[in-house]
Amino acid sequence: MTDPKNIAILASGSGSNAEKIIHYFKNHKAINIACVITNNENAGAIERAEKAHVPSKYFSKEDFEHPSFLLQYLKSKEVDYIVLAGFLLKIAPDIVAQYPDKIINIHPALLPKYGGKGMYGNHVHESVILNKETESGITIHIVNENYDEGRIIFQAKCDISPQMGAKQLSAKVQQLEHQHFPKIIEEFVENN
Repeated sequence: MTDPKNIAILASGSGSNAEKIIHYFKNHKAINIACVITNNENAGAIERAEKAHVPSKYFSKEDFEHPSFLLQYLKSKEVDYIVLAGFLLKIAPDIVAQYPDKIINIHPALLPKYGGKGMYGNHVHESVILNKETESGITIHIVNENYDEGRIIFQAKCDISPQMGAKQLSAKVQQLEHQHFPKIIEEFVENN
C-alpha cells in the first residue's frame, strides 16, 4: 500500500470548513491532514485543529509573501496538497510553482461571477443579494497566480428567494461547503 497523501489546510477564520475536512479524513486510509496553517494568530481554526490533534502553525502575511520558511515547513510535513478553507491571502507564485495543480480553494459564489480581490465572505453574499441574483452557490477550483481564476473542478447551486438577506444566503452557502468540500477534495486527491 502506498503512503497516504498529506494535506495542509490553510484557514484565516473560524475554521468550520477546516474542521469538517479534518473530521472527514480522520481515519482515511489514503489521505491524511498533516497540518493547519493560518495567517491569523486568533483564528478559530487553530483551536479546532488542536482539538482534533492536528498540528497548527501561524505564519505572518510577510511569510506568505516571501514563503521560504512556509515552503520549508510544508516540506517538513511532507505535504502533497494544499486546501484553502476560508483563507484570505493571495497565494504567492513561489507556492503555486512548488504545488502546480495541487492547491484547491473553495469560493462562496458561482465563479466567474463574484470573484477576485476583496470578494470573500459577506462581501460576496452582499454583492449577490444587491444584484438580485436568483441563485448562488459554491465553486471549488484549482489555485493559480490570479484570484479565483483557476480551473473549476466543481460547482453546487442554491436558490435565492426575494426576501433573503446576506446572512441567510451565507448560511445556505455554508451548508453546501460542508456537504461537498471534503468529498470533492477526496475525489481530487485520489484521482490526481
